[in-house]
Amino acid sequence: MENIRTCGEYLKQCFTALGIPPKARYVWASDLTARPEYWEKVIRVGKSVNVNRIWRALPIMGREMNQNDLEAASTFYPCMQVADIFQMELDVACAGMDQRKAHALARDVADKLGWRKPTSLHTHLLPGLAGMKRMNTARFDENQELNMEITSKMSKSVAESGLIVHDEPENIRKKLRSAYCPGKDTENNPVMEIARYVIFPWQGTITIERPNKYGGPITFAEVKELEQQYRIGKVHPLDLKNSVAEGLIKILEPVRDEFRQHPQLLRKIEQMDITR
Repeated sequence: MENIRTCGEYLKQCFTALGIPPKARYVWASDLTARPEYWEKVIRVGKSVNVNRIWRALPIMGREMNQNDLEAASTFYPCMQVADIFQMELDVACAGMDQRKAHALARDVADKLGWRKPTSLHTHLLPGLAGMKRMNTARFDENQELNMEITSKMSKSVAESGLIVHDEPENIRKKLRSAYCPGKDTENNPVMEIARYVIFPWQGTITIERPNKYGGPITFAEVKELEQQYRIGKVHPLDLKNSVAEGLIKILEPVRDEFRQHPQLLRKIEQMDITR
C-alpha cells in the first residue's frame, strides 16, 4: 500500500508539471472504500445487472475475454469502478478507450437505479513503439479494430515499447530511433500516432528536420498534410522519428525540471523498479 501511495504522489507531481492546476482534487480509492455507503453502491450495482453483463465489462482489467480460470473476486471490479463514478458524483467519466465498457455499464445502471447518468469521454490509446510486432492473440474486445488498439497499446511493462514522461532527452531519442515506423504507412505507425495525438494538439505544428539534399526542413500546420507527404515518400521514417523525439523532449521538459528540483518521489519510483 505504501508503494501504491508513492506511485499516486508521483503521478500527481507529473500532472502538476504538465499543467494541471494545483486546485485539482485527487481522491484516493482507500478513502472511497472506507465509507459504508460506497459498498452499498457496489451491491446495488451488482444486483441491477446479470453475470453476463459483468463479464462483458471485465476486459477493463486487461484480462482476456475467454479466460476460464478468472478469480470470482475479479467480478467485483466492474461493480467497484461503476460505484466509484457515483460515489464521486462525476458529471463526466474520462478514461482511455479500453475503459468504455465500464462506463457503458455505469450508464445502464444509472437508468435502472434512477441515478444521474454520467457523460463518458474516451481518449485514444497510443500504441507501443514496437508496433504490431508485440501484438498477441489475446481477445479483449468484440470489436476487431478496438481489440487491436487495446492489445498494442503502450505499456510500461514492455520497456522497449513505452515512453515515460520523466525520460531524459537521450533516452527519448534512443527509443524513437528504435521504434517501428514503416515507410509510407500512416495507419499502423506508432511514431505517426504520437505526432497525430500528442505533437500536433500540443504544439499546433511540427517541423521535420531534413538534410538540405532532401529538401531541408519543412513545417506542417496540419496532420493531414504530414500524412499525405509521408504516404508518398516525401518524409523519411528516420526524419519523422527524430522530429517527433524532439517534439516530445520539448513538451516533457517541465516534468524533467520538476523532478530535478524535487527528485525524492522519482528516486523512490526508480528504486521500486530496481527491486521488482
